[in-house]
Amino acid sequence: MIEKITCTGNDLNGMFNTGTRLLERNVQFINALNVFPVPDGDTGINMLLTMRAAMEEVERSPDKSVSSVTQAIAKGSLMGARGNSGVILSQIFRGFAQGLDGKNEFDGCDLAAALILSSDYAYRSVSKPEEGTILTVIREVATAAKNKSIYDGTDVLSIMETIVEEARASVARTPTLLPVLSQAGVVDAGGQGLYVVFRGALSYLRGKTEDLEVLDSAYIPSTFDTVQQSQEKDQYGYCTEFLLYGSQIDTESVREKLVSLGESVLVVGDDSIIRVHVHTFDPGAVISYATTQGALRQVKIENMQDQHEDFIASQPQQISTGISTVTVASGEGLSQAFISIGATVVVPGGDSMNPSVEELLRAVNSAPSDDVILLPNNPNVLLAADQVKALSEKEVEIVPSETIPQGVAALLAVNCENDLKTKVSAMKKALSSVHSGGITRAVRSMELGGLSIREGQIIAFLEGKPVFTDDNMLSIIHNLLDKMDIEDSSLVTLYYGANTDTQEANEIVESIENRYKSVEVELVAGGQPHYNYIISVE
Repeated sequence: MIEKITCTGNDLNGMFNTGTRLLERNVQFINALNVFPVPDGDTGINMLLTMRAAMEEVERSPDKSVSSVTQAIAKGSLMGARGNSGVILSQIFRGFAQGLDGKNEFDGCDLAAALILSSDYAYRSVSKPEEGTILTVIREVATAAKNKSIYDGTDVLSIMETIVEEARASVARTPTLLPVLSQAGVVDAGGQGLYVVFRGALSYLRGKTEDLEVLDSAYIPSTFDTVQQSQEKDQYGYCTEFLLYGSQIDTESVREKLVSLGESVLVVGDDSIIRVHVHTFDPGAVISYATTQGALRQVKIENMQDQHEDFIASQPQQISTGISTVTVASGEGLSQAFISIGATVVVPGGDSMNPSVEELLRAVNSAPSDDVILLPNNPNVLLAADQVKALSEKEVEIVPSETIPQGVAALLAVNCENDLKTKVSAMKKALSSVHSGGITRAVRSMELGGLSIREGQIIAFLEGKPVFTDDNMLSIIHNLLDKMDIEDSSLVTLYYGANTDTQEANEIVESIENRYKSVEVELVAGGQPHYNYIISVE
C-alpha cells in the first residue's frame, strides 16, 4: 500500500470534490432509500446540493490551506444546507473545520481528531438524536478512525480506508438499530450518503478520480428491486430543451437514454424531428448524446436553481411595519392561500424540494420588519429553519409547524395587535388545534407499520404516519376522516394536488358533505406535487 502521510488543502479539496461527484452518480439510489413508499424521497438530492454549495464556496476562496478549505466547506455547506440530512452534514463539516483550524497540512491523527469533533457537532445539532441514522455512522466512523490512529500511526490513506470500511459496516447496521428501516427493507439514506462521500474521498487518495462507480448498499434485500427514476418533477438542475432533426430517429431509444440522464423527460415527434424536454444535472451529457442522433436547433438550457430564486424574489409581499411571517409551501395554490391569510413571504418548497438555509435566510432578511416568524410546514425543514435563527441579525422566532394545515392554523391565530412573544405563543398553541392528513400513492411495495402496501396503491397518512391503504380514493378518504374525529369537528379543508382531477375533487367534497351533515367543507386548489390531497380537520 502506498503511504500518504500528510495532505494539503488542495488534497482536501480534491477529496471532497470527488466525493461530491460520486454522490451525484448515486443520488437517485439514495433518494430511493425512503422509509415511506411515497414519491418524496429527497435525502440524496439534499445532500448533493449541500455538497455542491460547499465546493462552490471552496472555489471562491483564494486561500487553499487546509484551514481555509475546511472553513469554506463549513460555510458553504451551512448556507446551502437542504433538509435535515443537509443540515446535519453541514454540522459534520463545522466540527471538521474546527478540528483542522489553523493547519496548513494534516495527517491521519489530525483527521481522526477532526472527525471526533464532527460527531460532537452533528449530535448537538439534533434536539433528540436517534441511533440508526447518519449520526450513528459519523460517531462510529470517528471512533474507528481514532482507534486506528492510536495503534497504527498517522498515514492519512490508511486512516481513510478505515473510515470507509467502518462507514459501510455502520450503514449496514442501521436497520438493526432503527426498526422502521428494517420494516422498510432499507438502510439509512443519510448514512448511505455520508458513506458515498467518504468513498469518493478515498478514491481521490488512491488516484482513482475517473470512472467513479455507482455503489450499492451493504443491506438491500431482494424485495427492494428498483430505483425510482422520476420521484419528483421539480428538482433542481437544468431544464434542457431542443429540437432534434435527423433521419429515421428511434424515438423510443432516445426516450430511454434520456430517462437514464435526467427526469421529467418529454420526447414527442416522429422519425425526422422530435422535441425534447428533460431536467438534468448534466446538460452536457444530454447534448452530447443528442448530437449523435442528429442536428440540434432551438437549444435552451435554463438553471432551475436560478428560476427557483427568481420565484422567491418575485413573491408578493404585504407591507408590514411590525412583525413579518415567512412560510414554506409547494404549489401555486398553497402559496396564494398563505398570502391571502397574512403570510409576508412564501418560500417555495416542501416534500422533495426542501429550501436551503440560505434561501430561508434570504427570505427572512427580505421581510419588511425586524421581527420575523418562520413557519417551516415540513419536518424536514425544521433544522434548516433553526439555523436561520442564529444567522439572521433580525429577531427570528420559529413556530415548528410540520404540515400545511398546521401552518394555516398558526397564521389564522395571529392577532395584529399582539407583540412578537404573544403572537408566537398563540401560533404554537394553534398547532395542536388541527389534524393533518395526506393522500398519495405508493412508489414501491413493502410492509410498513403493520400495513401491507402495493406499488401504486393509495396510502393515507395521519400526522405524518401511514394509517390506511386502499384502491379506492373515496373510500380511503372517508376512512381517514373517521379516524380524524370529523364528527367532533366543524371544518374540513381539502387541498388538491397538481395531478388531481378537479371533477374528482368536487365529487369527493360532495360525498363528504352528504356523509357528514354538520361539517363545513372547503376545497382549495393547492397545486402541490406528489400528494393528491392534503386534508385539514379542525
